[in-house]
Amino acid sequence: MTMRVEKLPVYTALGVCVHAVKTEEAIAEMQEQIAKGGQGSYVAVTGMHGLSESRKDSRFRDILNRAFLVVPDGMPLVWLARIHRIPLRRRVCGSELMECFCRTTGPKFRHFFYGGAPGVAQDLAMKLAARFGIIVAGTYTPPFRPLTLDEVSEVQKRVNETAPHVLWVGLSTPKQEKWMAEFGSQLHVPLMVGVGAAFDMNSGRLSRAPHWMQVWGLEWFYRLLQEPRRLWKRYLVIIPEAAWDVSLELLGLRKFE
Repeated sequence: MTMRVEKLPVYTALGVCVHAVKTEEAIAEMQEQIAKGGQGSYVAVTGMHGLSESRKDSRFRDILNRAFLVVPDGMPLVWLARIHRIPLRRRVCGSELMECFCRTTGPKFRHFFYGGAPGVAQDLAMKLAARFGIIVAGTYTPPFRPLTLDEVSEVQKRVNETAPHVLWVGLSTPKQEKWMAEFGSQLHVPLMVGVGAAFDMNSGRLSRAPHWMQVWGLEWFYRLLQEPRRLWKRYLVIIPEAAWDVSLELLGLRKFE
């Protein structure tokens, strides 16, 4: 059974409990959870997109609230923490969390990479191994469709035979969180982390926004310019709707549970 971190400050937005955590704190909690062993625990890297999806899907909201750790990916969630009087300074984005975890722990753990377009997971694993000396347990690139029963069995067998300590999942929200919640209890891995576009960013296929854009909460605009056809609806329609609901919630005009 997945246990949530209880000792860190949390706040609620649209019915989702978010840990107001720094990257180094998240890494420390992840290492503790890996040391405990077990299976089924997962980290959700959640921004406004995740909150917007949770508005429409109560099952997905429950999946987020069952996560071992929900970290704030995006400056709007940092600003929300401050509104709740929690002095959070920076977001915890998936690419940075992955890179810092690998840098901090080096060869301490075995890593498995699940997700990405063909060749991306393998390339990512090789680059992180070269940079930080991590031990790569394996990779798997799923098709862009639901897995067949045979493919599910193959994934289970490959992960369980390679015995990773941490399984990085790059499927985008909400696919990756639903995947971790569904399959986590069947995989012998202490911790899964859904990091979305980190596979493309840390393999060099996508670049991150300049630092000043990150600080001012404009990385979404940079990503929109990179992938307009795929991301226009998310950033120009879905997330603004969620931001409106957050505003109503803060003003006490609407309640989300």
